[in-house]
Amino acid sequence: MKKILITIVIAATLIGCSDDDQKSYPPPTTGGSGNEVGTAQIWVTSGDESRLLSAQDHLSIIDNKETSYPSITINETEQMQEIEGFGAALTGSSAYVINNLSTAQKNSLLSDLFDVESGAGMSYLRLTIGASDFSLEDFTYDDMPQGQEDPNLDNFSIAHDEMHVIPVANDILSINPEVKFMGSPWSAPAWMKDNESLYGGKLEEQWYATYANYFVEYIQAFKNHGIPIDAITPQNEPLHTSGYPTMRMEAQEQANFIKNALGPAFERANISTKIIAYDHNFDEAGYPMTVLGDPEANPYVSGSAFHAYAGDVSAMSQVHNTYPDKGLYFTEISGGEWSTDFSSNLRWYVQNILMGSTKNWSKNALFWNLALNENHGPTNNGCQDCRGVVTINSSGEIEKNEEYYAIAHFSKFVRPGAHRIGSSNFDDNSGLDGIAFQNPDGSKALIVLNETPTSKTFSVIMGENRFDYTLSPESVATITWE
Repeated sequence: MKKILITIVIAATLIGCSDDDQKSYPPPTTGGSGNEVGTAQIWVTSGDESRLLSAQDHLSIIDNKETSYPSITINETEQMQEIEGFGAALTGSSAYVINNLSTAQKNSLLSDLFDVESGAGMSYLRLTIGASDFSLEDFTYDDMPQGQEDPNLDNFSIAHDEMHVIPVANDILSINPEVKFMGSPWSAPAWMKDNESLYGGKLEEQWYATYANYFVEYIQAFKNHGIPIDAITPQNEPLHTSGYPTMRMEAQEQANFIKNALGPAFERANISTKIIAYDHNFDEAGYPMTVLGDPEANPYVSGSAFHAYAGDVSAMSQVHNTYPDKGLYFTEISGGEWSTDFSSNLRWYVQNILMGSTKNWSKNALFWNLALNENHGPTNNGCQDCRGVVTINSSGEIEKNEEYYAIAHFSKFVRPGAHRIGSSNFDDNSGLDGIAFQNPDGSKALIVLNETPTSKTFSVIMGENRFDYTLSPESVATITWE
């Protein structure tokens, strides 16, 4: 009898359940009888925060696909985009609070975040190229006194990142060598900009070649520390400026920078790091289309990246439909004190960000700060009430926030190299949503969301086999099988 493993992960509290507590939900009745052809191991957590990755009684897989329950049918022959990973941003602030833990606390936290077996198995991290609004101070890798320039980048240094970011990144790679890194700058050095400030302004065209070499230096410097940069974006949020490191870069300017400087510089240096356009909100899909529509820039660009602070996730499909050969990436969303309800946040993240982006062809999904302290910092003149994926209190106590569990539903079970596969939709009035993936080893992963305030029994149909399960109210589940 072929053994089928099914893991259900439903986000909730920080505390596991006792064996007695685990059995408080009765198993569902089946919609039709059949012979057992496998067993399912199930892990459950409910949206009321009473359960967290708690093992449940096994279920049977039966050889009867007929059911009267809302159902989802998996079609593994329909293969869509390849998944590169799920995770968050290892900002300067995140690296600082993590690196100031004791060795034992740090190792435990990083295992909880990145270990595939014992933790969330996160597999993708975004780095800031220089300072962001979550750094200890303003800096780039080549700051010069006012009025001075450094056209040969003789002053280039990643010393700021050697203090916290690089040590933590290396610790992460020692736990999970599969982790990919994307780098995004908030600003070019002030001496390259028309306003000679890290705040706002634009990159002057005379410095395009120099700034392209700046990216080359960055990639090579991190490589020398054992950290491969898989992708970069030319500018974080290029349509936003503020009183922290920012820089405006219009779509045609980005296309010009890529085709005339960045792409050729990567070619000369034999750098295979992907160039990902845009890196801003859903509401300006025309921006990456302009970059990709430039026939000289297009060959250098591997895809485009989006944030979720404005617009709708369907913008990613708009770009995909026009440029199906280019990748899509989801690179930023943050929670914060403006929304503190665990259950509603969890459901929104799963449906709109993780399911939403991958249903719209994204190859990854990243949240903002990996870790912040209890004061939502350290901050650098940006968001004052953002929430990290985890919160590290001054006492050393670590809180796993709803962002952690939302990511873990995907990152632990949908591994790099997986493909999204075909899955039917649940009935419109069922309150259920789902998405399926096939891992490189052939195992499948199905994430199911129950948005409703009542328990829902549903069926998963796999060829001629099926299993039924009753999912607790306002909960999310991850199901895996061979």
